[in-house]
Amino acid sequence: MYVLALAVIGAIFVAVFILDSLWSVFELITSHLMPYFIPTEVLPLSKKFGPWAAITGSTDGIGKQYALELAQRGINVVLISRNPDKLKRVADEIEKLHSVKTRTIVADFSQGTEVYPHIEEQLKDIPLGILVNNVGTQYEYPMPLCELPTAKAWEIINVNVVAVTSMTRMVLPGMVARGRGAIVNVSSGSELQPLPLMAVYAATKVYVRNFTLAIREEYGSKGIHIQHLSPLFVSTKMNTFSQKLLDGNLLVPDATTYTKRAISTLGRVQTTTGYWLHGIQYFFIKIAPEWIRIKIGAQMNREFRAEHMQKVRSKVQ
Repeated sequence: MYVLALAVIGAIFVAVFILDSLWSVFELITSHLMPYFIPTEVLPLSKKFGPWAAITGSTDGIGKQYALELAQRGINVVLISRNPDKLKRVADEIEKLHSVKTRTIVADFSQGTEVYPHIEEQLKDIPLGILVNNVGTQYEYPMPLCELPTAKAWEIINVNVVAVTSMTRMVLPGMVARGRGAIVNVSSGSELQPLPLMAVYAATKVYVRNFTLAIREEYGSKGIHIQHLSPLFVSTKMNTFSQKLLDGNLLVPDATTYTKRAISTLGRVQTTTGYWLHGIQYFFIKIAPEWIRIKIGAQMNREFRAEHMQKVRSKVQ
């Protein structure tokens, strides 16, 4: 009897594992192949979701490229970031290239909840159809928790957790009232496991994933497309601790290459890495036991830390 019970439990476990793995493959295929088989002009994003989009962290990297790509599709953009000079430059560039309207909102998300009344006031008259919660911050370099300054830990939490929560809560009522809208929450492949030497950062990305999947269940039936976007390494200033990452390669695309692929999934796929090679990586990472993922992540970050420390020593000498 006990043997039979254990056999049934084992069979169930194997079945669940296989189904979960097959679902990951299905997501990979739909994320990166479906856009090539669906005509791009069936319903333009501006018609599907609305004429305005807001992008947080929109003056550099993925955020800036999202603003440019959306503007290229005829969508007016609200740029939200902390540097007024950069905001003006990006807004001028977008208006010159794509003849759309732009607005800028200066907001330093590291300051916490105090910035949101100002943002809400600036957005109140805009029928926002798309929100890209892109703003994020990272460790300066991999380090154990006791080496991480308390102020930096709170900055990571304010930017990566409070921003996505507050911005989503802010815009959802209007989208629900209009019966349409899209929210893109940018997470990270670090959500896949606890990540030693970047413990706080990885934990915030787990929050983004769980938060996104939960509100999708709450609001998906109300016409709101809520996308979980989970890139792996992209060559941006977030990764200045590693010259290898900044230099990029086939597995580490630049922000332009990455965003061109990612935006093609908007409105079509709910969960994606945004880049097909990242999708393959994500799948194989996911099927490994968690303890192996933790060990590999720790070793990877030790190597990045050593690379950073060597660069610091070279500058001193």
